[in-house]
Amino acid sequence: MLVAFSVAPSGTGPRGRENPDASVHDAVAAAVRIVRESGLPNRTDSMFTTIEGSWEDCMEVVRRATEAVGEYGSRVALVLKADIRPGHTGELTGKLERLEAALEQSPDE
Repeated sequence: MLVAFSVAPSGTGPRGRENPDASVHDAVAAAVRIVRESGLPNRTDSMFTTIEGSWEDCMEVVRRATEAVGEYGSRVALVLKADIRPGHTGELTGKLERLEAALEQSPDE
């Protein structure tokens, strides 16, 4: 399965302190660090982090990343989208490869 997720803190800053610049990069870095250390195939862009693996492995990583972000605020917002396709692997790159191949074809083909 593929899971794309975004997690961000809100409320008070780290350990109850205010966050005057409202930046979440440290919290996001903590989440991405967990993702990368998980060993699951992953990709991070400006909006989401996508991971690929079993249901159990993906949900465990999302849980741990969400908990890490929780250290940076009194609340956490989590947005999650999943593509559940049993028996398929390599879709993190496979979907993009198929898209690029389709774009290279002329519209008349």
